[in-house]
Amino acid sequence: MNRNFIVSIIILIGLNLVSVQSNAQRTYTLEDVIQIAKTQSPAFKRAETIKENRYWQYRVFKSNFVPQLSLSGTLPNFNRSVTPITQEDGSTEFRSVFNSNSDVSLNLEQQIGLTGGTVFLNSTVNRFDDFERNDFRYGGDPLSIGFIQPLFRFNELKWDKKIEPLRFEESKREFVEEFEQISKDVSSRFFNLLSAQVSLQIAQKNLGNNDTIYKIAQGRYELGKIPENELLQLELSLMNSRQSVAQAKLDLETRQLALKAFLGLKNDDELNLIVPEEIPEFNINPDLALQEALRNRQEAIGFERRLLEADKEVDRAQGETGLNMNLFGSFGLTNQGDQLPAIYQTPENQQRVQLGFTIPIVDWGRQKSRVKTAQANYQLVQYTVQQERVNFEQEVYTQVKTLEMLRDQVAITQKADDISQRRYDISKNRYLIGKISITDLSIALTEKDQAKRDYINSLGNFWQAYFNLRQLTLYDFKENKRLIE
Repeated sequence: MNRNFIVSIIILIGLNLVSVQSNAQRTYTLEDVIQIAKTQSPAFKRAETIKENRYWQYRVFKSNFVPQLSLSGTLPNFNRSVTPITQEDGSTEFRSVFNSNSDVSLNLEQQIGLTGGTVFLNSTVNRFDDFERNDFRYGGDPLSIGFIQPLFRFNELKWDKKIEPLRFEESKREFVEEFEQISKDVSSRFFNLLSAQVSLQIAQKNLGNNDTIYKIAQGRYELGKIPENELLQLELSLMNSRQSVAQAKLDLETRQLALKAFLGLKNDDELNLIVPEEIPEFNINPDLALQEALRNRQEAIGFERRLLEADKEVDRAQGETGLNMNLFGSFGLTNQGDQLPAIYQTPENQQRVQLGFTIPIVDWGRQKSRVKTAQANYQLVQYTVQQERVNFEQEVYTQVKTLEMLRDQVAITQKADDISQRRYDISKNRYLIGKISITDLSIALTEKDQAKRDYINSLGNFWQAYFNLRQLTLYDFKENKRLIE
């Protein structure tokens, strides 16, 4: 076989192996996983769906204040039966009925939010067929205009006009809050995986160090420089290191699957995370944070909406007591004829006025109880909102202080991690030359590992607090802008 051909095959195989290795592991920063979560994760799709649902609910509300055009009718209403007919002398005769009634109506309606009434415009055509006499006739109202107006009653539209825009504005802010919640959730999983990744690195490094130390100790034991007890302790540390590596690998795989599931990633690539060592620097004014929270959060708008809803129920209960009246009126044209065009020729005037009323006389205190219940509930909502507003303000203030404290904690744990690592390196070298005991080396190892974990945990706590403050205020303190914009 040609030597050059063999060399080419080897090169291609090598390139493929490099490609497979590069595809098998991808590097991600915290910003990378947040961006993925905000564009393709199931949580993002859920937030998008809720946002769309709330939008169409608001469109339904808006449609109540625009004219509604509809076409209705009955084609046909066929009837063939025997019907009892009362005679002039009071007797009853049964006569066969064989007819059909058909009607079509074009209706234009407009609800009036200020009064809760309805104005309408319609045109109706009717046809009656008498099959017994082989006769048919047309009738209808070519044009009719009128109104229906409840008097002294609860006006649902008036309250909806106040409440529904607030509810829709809440939904927009809720969507932005959901985005920040996604950042919180994915950052939590990011640091869980990062902690497992660091733990595996620590375990593997400790395993290598313990293996080296154990081999050196075997030689020193054979020369009689260390007792058997110390050698056994080193062997036990080596076995524990192997077990720690196995457990760290399992934890890494489990947390990697959890992050992938949240991000919606279905590939088999391993996620190699980069430690976000750079902490954003900005000053936070607690008064500004509270001001923006009250200005931007859906919860702040929710306080006003809940008070309006409670007030609405008081008005509803009061509107259902006492005198209730309905006023109906219409004016139009009407006619009838043997042919369809005849009803549109010289039609007659048509007027209708109707006033209905309901007056409760004895209800044994039912309506009064409804009013008192609604008023008591309104007071309860007031007290609840007041307390929640205090809790809301306290939560924002506490979160600002917590973030400042965690920023300092990151700097402290980072310094402690560096010091403990250097201390362990010195302790290991001193042990190898017989200057310290195995106990001192074990203490240095434990403190080194704990310092590294404390640093990663402090980073995770800081970013959790950072995104939590953004969610509480819907304000980006780093860029000094509102997130809802």
